[in-house]
Amino acid sequence: MATRPRTRRSRIIQPRTDRAIQRSLLEGMTYELIPLKNLADQSAHLPDGATVSVTCSPAKTIDDTLDLCAGYAEKGFTVIPHFAARMVESEDHVGRIVERVNAIGIRKVFCIGGDADPRGPFADAAGFLRSFLDRRPEIDVVGIGSYPDGHSTIPDQALADALVEKQELIREAGLEGYMATQMCFDAQTIGTWLAGQRVAGVDLPCHLGVPGAVDRTKLLTISIRLGIGHSVRYLKKNKTSVIRLLSPGGYNPNKIIAPLSGRANELGIAGIHCFTFNAVDTTENWRQKSLRKLAT
Repeated sequence: MATRPRTRRSRIIQPRTDRAIQRSLLEGMTYELIPLKNLADQSAHLPDGATVSVTCSPAKTIDDTLDLCAGYAEKGFTVIPHFAARMVESEDHVGRIVERVNAIGIRKVFCIGGDADPRGPFADAAGFLRSFLDRRPEIDVVGIGSYPDGHSTIPDQALADALVEKQELIREAGLEGYMATQMCFDAQTIGTWLAGQRVAGVDLPCHLGVPGAVDRTKLLTISIRLGIGHSVRYLKKNKTSVIRLLSPGGYNPNKIIAPLSGRANELGIAGIHCFTFNAVDTTENWRQKSLRKLAT
């Protein structure tokens, strides 16, 4: 009697996690804040001595961002202002930015292109960064953006080329640098993209851009708005992330952090840049709860 061949059951291999690294990343997390009306109230939930990264709102100015940074610095926080290249008005304006950075004692900055229409000569982060660094600001570290999920209006190759260019500008200035990943809800997408960047020669430490503990309806609305106003193009380009966000169980920041913690050393993941969307209270509650679980 013939016997039926045995079939092998496929095993689902779960991503390896590293609890020690996960804990370290959460302990050193950077809190991104937006200049909105609820900022003062939500700032009360920041842990003492935290690192806060203040965005550049198209509805405001770079000076507004620096004013907020000065206030946080006086309260003992480490501050990282965002400089959106398209909001810089002129070369003279670059000089004034450098003067304020030096006067406040800021040691870390974060440079992006920005979504607003250009107000001056700069259309991208690299152009502004070159002018800014030529003036030798008294800083130690420069952060730049990166896009594992792509960008709604910029081709992937252009993004890759720009990342290498900005890395070289930072290196030529003799400064430390890092790249923070922009909105992406899929750990596998981030890991695959980051592995490819390492092969391509990008060796800047990576800070995972992770949305905080934010209501998922609000988070989806913000995600679409961050698609530079091109909602349909954003949804097409970032379909995987949107599906992840709307999946049963909703969004949990640990679904991004935990799977990548086991590859942190391999991929050069050195921090977390948390998009709080000013939900600092719920985000800090999630972080503390996660740390307690990791300690057991």
